[in-house]
Amino acid sequence: MGSTSDKVSGVANEAIGNVKQGLGKVIGSEKIQAEGLVQEAKGDAQKTMGETKAGVKDAANTAADVVNRKL
Repeated sequence: MGSTSDKVSGVANEAIGNVKQGLGKVIGSEKIQAEGLVQEAKGDAQKTMGETKAGVKDAANTAADVVNRKL
């Protein structure tokens, strides 16, 4: 997955996780609350991965620009 798709998937999973947690609280289901918490954590990890990939790509592009200027 690319950095953008990781970030988008992460945000979506965080949102769905929050909804599941809220639904679980409303209906009194600890299982659904727990599933929501896990999904939210997964989304946070995906989003962080996307941000990391974007940072690495930016750093690589900057390094390539510096090298190309010196040639």
